[in-house]
Amino acid sequence: MSSLFSHAQDPAERDDQSALGILDPVVNTVVVPGSVAHAFAGFTDHTHLWWPLETYGVYGADSYVEFEENLILETADDGRTTIWGTLDDWQPPLSFHAVWHPGSTALWSTELLVVFRPVEEGAEVRVLHEGWEGAEDPAATRAKYVQAWPQILAAYARFMGAIDSAEGR
Repeated sequence: MSSLFSHAQDPAERDDQSALGILDPVVNTVVVPGSVAHAFAGFTDHTHLWWPLETYGVYGADSYVEFEENLILETADDGRTTIWGTLDDWQPPLSFHAVWHPGSTALWSTELLVVFRPVEEGAEVRVLHEGWEGAEDPAATRAKYVQAWPQILAAYARFMGAIDSAEGR
C-alpha cells in the first residue's frame, strides 16, 4: 500500500500522468458577500457587467456576454456572435458545468465547473477548469487560464462587492 489514505494520489501515479501528458486542473476560488443564490445570479445573470471583455473576450470591450438557454454567448456590437460554451449540467444556485471553448470551436474544448457554496463570509465560488487534452494546444491553453482565472474572478468579486484585501479596502 503506497498511501494510508484512499484519496491521496500515489506519487508514481502522478508521474505516470505527467508522462502521459495529463495536465492538472486549474482551480480558483473567491468569496463574495451575500447568499449562494445572489452569487450565482451575479455570475450567470449579470456576466456582461463584470467580465473583463477587453482582455478576455473574443470581440473586445464593446461586446456583450450572456448565459442564453444552454449556451454562453458573446455578441459583438455589430451583431456577430460566438459560443463560449455549452451548458450540460445546470443546477442553480449550486453549480453549472460547461463544455468551454471561447474563441475556438467545440472540437477544441475544455471543461468548466463552477460551484457555489455558503461560507461564513458569504458565498464561495470555485472554478475548476480541466480537460486540457481537448484543447488544440493543451499546455498553452492551460497556461493561459492559469493567468486568466484569477483576474476574471477578481473582476467578479469587485462587482459583487467583495473587499479587496490587497488594497486593504
